Amino acid sequence: MVKDQMRYLRLANITKLINTKLELREVLNHVVTAISEEIVQCDSVGIYLPQSDGSFRGFVGKPDVINGMTLDMHVIDTDFDLLAKEVIETKRAIYIPDTSKDHRPDPRAVQGFKIKSLLVLPITGETELFGLVFLFDYGIPMNLTELEIQTVQSYVNMAAVAIQNANLLMNKEELIQEKQLLLDITRELSLCSTMQEALDTSFLYIEKVLGNNNIGVHLIDPLVHKKIKPATINRNSNWSPEEWVKSHDEIEFDEENDKVFQEVIASRKAELIPDVFADDRVNHTVCRYFGIQSMFVLPIVSMGKVLGLIVIADLQQKNPNYSLASQQLTQSIVDTTASTLLNLLNMEKQELIIEQRTAEITEKNTKLETTMKELQRLSREKELILHSAGEGIFGLDLDGVITFCNPAAATMLGYKGKNELIGKPVSIIYNENFTQHEDVTFFRQDQSNFPVEYVRSSIKEGNRVVGDVVTFKDISERKKMEKEIRYHAYYDSLTNLPNRVLLKDRMEQGLRLSQMHGEKAAVLFMDLDRFKSVNDLLGHSYGDILLSHVARRISTCLPEGATASRQGGDEFIVYLPIIESEAEVEEVVEKIVDQFNKPFNLKGHEMHIHSSIGISLFPKDGQTSELLIKNADIAMYQSKTVSGNSYHFYKVAMDIKTFENVKFENALYKALDRGELEIYFQPQIDYSTRTIIGAEALLRWNHSTEGLISPDKFIALAEVTGLIVPIGEWVIRSACNQIKKWQDKGYAPIVVSVNLSARQFEENNLFETVKSILDEVGVSPELLCLEITENQIIKNTEMTIHTMKELQAMGIKMSIDDFGTGYSSLGYLKNLPIDALKIDKSFIRDLKSNDDNFAIVNTIITLAKNLGLDLVAEGVETLEQAEFLASRECYTMQGYYFNVPLKVNEFESTYLATKGESL
Repeated sequence: MVKDQMRYLRLANITKLINTKLELREVLNHVVTAISEEIVQCDSVGIYLPQSDGSFRGFVGKPDVINGMTLDMHVIDTDFDLLAKEVIETKRAIYIPDTSKDHRPDPRAVQGFKIKSLLVLPITGETELFGLVFLFDYGIPMNLTELEIQTVQSYVNMAAVAIQNANLLMNKEELIQEKQLLLDITRELSLCSTMQEALDTSFLYIEKVLGNNNIGVHLIDPLVHKKIKPATINRNSNWSPEEWVKSHDEIEFDEENDKVFQEVIASRKAELIPDVFADDRVNHTVCRYFGIQSMFVLPIVSMGKVLGLIVIADLQQKNPNYSLASQQLTQSIVDTTASTLLNLLNMEKQELIIEQRTAEITEKNTKLETTMKELQRLSREKELILHSAGEGIFGLDLDGVITFCNPAAATMLGYKGKNELIGKPVSIIYNENFTQHEDVTFFRQDQSNFPVEYVRSSIKEGNRVVGDVVTFKDISERKKMEKEIRYHAYYDSLTNLPNRVLLKDRMEQGLRLSQMHGEKAAVLFMDLDRFKSVNDLLGHSYGDILLSHVARRISTCLPEGATASRQGGDEFIVYLPIIESEAEVEEVVEKIVDQFNKPFNLKGHEMHIHSSIGISLFPKDGQTSELLIKNADIAMYQSKTVSGNSYHFYKVAMDIKTFENVKFENALYKALDRGELEIYFQPQIDYSTRTIIGAEALLRWNHSTEGLISPDKFIALAEVTGLIVPIGEWVIRSACNQIKKWQDKGYAPIVVSVNLSARQFEENNLFETVKSILDEVGVSPELLCLEITENQIIKNTEMTIHTMKELQAMGIKMSIDDFGTGYSSLGYLKNLPIDALKIDKSFIRDLKSNDDNFAIVNTIITLAKNLGLDLVAEGVETLEQAEFLASRECYTMQGYYFNVPLKVNEFESTYLATKGESL
C-alpha cells in the first residue's frame, strides 16, 4: 500500500512538473529517477530521442556515464539492435528476461555490459513515436513482474506527455515566428519605392528561410510581347548581378521555351527539382555552367497575372533539405512580394509615359523657339504659318497686350476666333506672377480654368526685345492620369475603399493620438464565407459586384472617423479610432452583421453571403497596427468555427490553436468552393445472384497540395465547425445528380446510400432540403437511402424520429449504419421508421477468430428477419466471411472482397455497363 501511494505521488509530482512548463530535460530526469527508484533491480535507465537522420540518441538517463561515454554519445543502431527496431515498428514494449535465449538485442551491448535482462518501451502519443526507454542490468537479471512493467509504462506515458507538450510549444513558437516574418516583410515591402528594393527585400527573407543565397528573378516584360528575361540576382549570391545577366546572354538561354519555366507559369504552382540532371525538362547546359545541382522555381503571381519567376539554385548538393513548411513559407514571401512588384511596375509604366510626353513637349517647344526666330526675320503678314501648330501660341507686346494668336490657342481658351483675343491684356488668360517652370492655370472665356505647361520667350529684333511669344499645351489629361496614379496608390479601385497602405498610415497616426490621450481603439478583421463559390457559379464579374456591395454596406454602418479598408480578395479591415467600450464596438459589429442577414442582388441573382469577423482592442490586444491586425485575424479564424454570421473578440487563449490547424480549417472552408471534394462509390452486391443492387456514396477530399485526405481526418472537423451541413447537402445533391445521369444513360436503377450527420438533423430543415434536391434533380425517392447511426438517434430522439418519418413517408429508404456499436435499446428499435440495418464491419472483420462475433452477427441477422428489415453486411473482405453470411441468408454485402470505393467512371464501367451480368 505504501509503495502504491509513493507511485501515485511520483506520478502526481511529474504531472505537476509538466504543467509548470519546466525544461524537457528536467522533466525527463524526474521520470528516469522515478523509474530507477521504482525498479531497484535495474542498473541503467536511458531515454533516447529521434534525430533528423532517423537515428535515436541518448538524451537523459542514469548513470550519466556508461562504459566511459556520456549518454548523448550513445546512438541506437537498428542494423544491430533488432529489438529496438521491432519496438520502433510495432510501437509495443518488449521485455526479454533472458538475453542468452533471444537474438534481437544488440550483441555488442549485451556482451559489453553483461546484460542478462532487458526492457525496451516506446514513448508514443496516439500514432506518433517520440522516443525509446531502455532498462537493463549489469549481470544480475531484473526479474520484472507484469505489474512493474505496467508501472514503468505509466512513467513512460508521462514522458510522452512532456515531449508532446514540448513539441507543441516549439511548433507554436515556429508558427508565430513565421507569421511575424510575413508581417515584417509586408511592412518592409510597403516602404520600397523601386522594384530593386522590393526584390532585395524578398531575397533577404527567402535566404533567411531556406538558408540559400543563390536566388535569381526572371521577370516578364509586358511592353515587349511579354518576353521573359533575367532581371537580377541576390547580392549575397556567388555571382554579381551584372555577371549573372550577362552569362544568360552568352550561353543563349531561351527562357520563353524553357519547359520548367513554362510549366510553372502555366500551372502557377512552385516546382522543386531535387536533381536537375535526372529531369529531362531542365536545361542541363545552363545548370553545368552555373554548377547547379537542384533548384526551386516559384511563380510571382498578383491579381491573376504572372509577373515572373523566382529561382533558388543549390550548388552544394542534390535533394536540398527544404521542409514542406519552409517551401510554403517561401511561396507566401513571393506572393507578398508580388503585389508590391505589380504596384511598382504600374507606377514605372506611368512615369515612363509621363517622361515620353514631357520629352515630346520639350522637343516641340525647342522646335517652336526655332520657328519663332525664323518668324522674326519675316514680316508680320507671314504669321499665318502659326496656324499649323497644334499647341496654343500667342504674342505679347512690352505692355503685356496680346498682339497675335493661332487658332489652336483661341480654341483651347474658348474663343470663337483669334480676333476676340488680340488687343486684350494677358491677365484675362493667366496671372503673370507665376514662373514659367511651375504648373499654371489658364482661364477660358467662360472663366473656367485648365492646367497648362507653357513657355514664354522673348522676341528680338536684332539686339532689341520687342515682345514675348507664349506657347502652351493643355495638360488636363496628364493631370488626370497623375491623380489616378495617386488614387491607385492609396485606394482599392474595385471598392473605392482605402487600401492597406492608406489604412496603415491612418492607423499609425490614430494610434499615436490614442496613446497620447489615453483613448481606446478597435480593429475588425472581416472575411466572406464561400466567396469563391460566387466566382465559380456566376463569374468573377459578379464576385467584383458582390465586393462593391459589401464595401458600401460596411461603410453605412461606420461612425464618423472610422476607416474601412479592403486588404485584397474577400478580406476587409475596419479601424475604429476612438471607442468608449466593447459594447460600442459590438453595436457597430451588429450593424454589419445585420447587413449580411439581407441577401445581395447581383444582377438579378440573389445570394446569401455570411461573414466571419475578428476583433482586437487597443491597447489591450496590441500597441501596433501590425499586432492588432494579426490578433483580429486570429479571432476571425475563431469565428469561422461557427456557421453563419459570427464575430469574436481576441483572447490570448486563441493563440494555443496552431497556425497549421487554422490553415487546415480554412482549407476545409474553401474545399467545397474549390471543387476539391469528390464522391466515390462502393458497390453493394447480392451474393446469391452475384449482381449489384446498390452503392454507398463516400466522401473524399482531394486537397490541392496535400493530395487525398482520409475522411477520418476532416469529417470530425467538419462536424465541429458546422461545415458538415453544407458538405452533407452537397453529397446528397451529387449522389442524386449521379443517379439521374445513370438513368439518362439507360442503366438499370440501383439504390445509392448516403450517410447523414447529427448536425444535419439539428438544422430543422433536413426534410425540406432533401425534398427540394429530389424535385430539382428529378430522381425517384425510392433510389435514395439515407443512413444514420444509433447514437445520432439517441442525441435528439424525438426530433430525429420525426424527420426520419417524414423522409420515409416520401419514399426514401432509412437505414441504421454501424448497427451493434451504439447504445440503442432493442425495446424501441421495432418502433423506429427504418427499412434496413447495416452490420458494423468490426463484427465481420473478426468472424474467423472470435466466437463472440459469430453470436453477435447471428443475433443481428435473426433480429432483422423478425422485424422484417433488410440487412447489409459491410466490411466483407474474405471469401470465408461471404460464405458464412450467405449460409445464414444474409446476402447483401459490401466490402473490399468485392471492390474498394471507386471513382464515378471506374464504378460505371465496372458494374453498370455490364448490363446485369453476374460479377
